[in-house]
Amino acid sequence: MNVPATPAPPAPSVDPAGFLSMAPPTIEAAASTRLEIHRERLNVLAGEDASVMGALQPAVAGRVVNLQVLGSRGWRTVADSHTGPSGGFTLNYFPQRPVSEQARLRFGGDGIGLASRRRLGALNVFRLAGASWYGGGGSLACGGWLTSSTMGVANKTLPCGTLVTLRYDGRTVRVPVVDRGPFVAGREFDLTEATKQALGFGGTGEVWSTR
Repeated sequence: MNVPATPAPPAPSVDPAGFLSMAPPTIEAAASTRLEIHRERLNVLAGEDASVMGALQPAVAGRVVNLQVLGSRGWRTVADSHTGPSGGFTLNYFPQRPVSEQARLRFGGDGIGLASRRRLGALNVFRLAGASWYGGGGSLACGGWLTSSTMGVANKTLPCGTLVTLRYDGRTVRVPVVDRGPFVAGREFDLTEATKQALGFGGTGEVWSTR
């Protein structure tokens, strides 16, 4: 009577030092990653480039980093870049219309690194707008009273309460429409005294504007 032979167990592996090992192969877990920001340019005129320079650590060449903005349908990618040997990347985005949106960096993860994200704050794309300022007192067309501490602007057409972002000489404010005006050709906004002071604005000129 023939009895089938029992299959032999797999031979133990031998490591370089000559020791036998029955342990299964080690599977390394993906490491955490972090996004560093070295320089950013997030306040630009329409048609100029917004940019972010940084590094993804640990440093591995060829990884893809995205610049994303938050719109009405969620986050969308507007630029991407591959990392260099030191993990460095440069992202450039050329927006064509005025808009103010929240922005972030995103690394989607790979076989050796976990996904990571980093918020950047607001990406403001502006246009030029003629402006002047006014002070004193009196009632406001949108309700309330004008004082030296009232933050806001007068505009002829935007609904009362509409928030506008203004930038001048490196300073940025976000203020509501509180009044009607200015009624001078070529001027879009009348800044209240407090808004003028916050921006360091002169008498008349151009400001950067977006919503």
